[in-house]
Amino acid sequence: MRKTVLLLAILAFVPMLCKAGWFNFVNTDTEPKVLQLGNRHSQSFYAVKKEMLDKVYYDRQRTLYCDANFTRHKQLELPQGFTLPDFTKVDFTIYDATPELLQMKANRLEWEHIVPAQNFGKTFPEWYDGKENCVSKKGKRFKGRACAEQESEEFRYMYTDMYNLYPVIGAVNHLRAHFNFTQFTKPKQATFGVCGGMVISGNKVEPRDAIKGFIARTYLYMQTTYPRYRISENMAAVLTAWDKKYPVKHWECQRAYRIEKVQGNANTVVKPRCEALGMYWDIKER
Repeated sequence: MRKTVLLLAILAFVPMLCKAGWFNFVNTDTEPKVLQLGNRHSQSFYAVKKEMLDKVYYDRQRTLYCDANFTRHKQLELPQGFTLPDFTKVDFTIYDATPELLQMKANRLEWEHIVPAQNFGKTFPEWYDGKENCVSKKGKRFKGRACAEQESEEFRYMYTDMYNLYPVIGAVNHLRAHFNFTQFTKPKQATFGVCGGMVISGNKVEPRDAIKGFIARTYLYMQTTYPRYRISENMAAVLTAWDKKYPVKHWECQRAYRIEKVQGNANTVVKPRCEALGMYWDIKER
């Protein structure tokens, strides 16, 4: 009984001590800091492409798939030995292309969505169903990317996430289309000559070895960051193997560091790997 009375007396006395400032307790009424996972920096694809050139790739002007040089003015220098596919052996109905179109795009710098917009776009009703406001000036209803970009803020943030954008040769971007990556079990002829052995066959693509880790961690980032996007089991097995076999290198870390400074959110897949190796910094700041 005496112990109970003593305990009640102590509990009654604690608020007085707190008011006097003897103890400091955390104020649980304050809102916890929310971790920003995805892009909330920009919804403009045009603006983001310019920022990528000016703030991320300003001293590393190389394309992803073929490692081609390009200038600040987006002029491409195709690597020696780069060739377009043999037009007599390509079924262009699969790729929605013509030889003339590919020839024109071979000299154009474009920004590729490593995880194709269609892969996550089809999870939006605006993409597959359209919306009331998605009507052209001629009164024709439309859907797909144009409608999703017009009507969905969430889609625009995903579409302009800088971690998912890489500079590429336009012709390579066009033939890669929205096809998923794979690891072919048998050797195949490279599609663009000396372009690192990149192969596009049917509706599958295998990139050069040097960028397989880059690609894998980009997919893993998009799935981790945007819950509505999921990787298929078959592709997840390939990407997981690439992630382990081809670990981060300094440019991947430097790129992620620069994008975090611009976009505001960290790449939660790449950053921990880079920090563990002491490579999460910008050489220009040293």
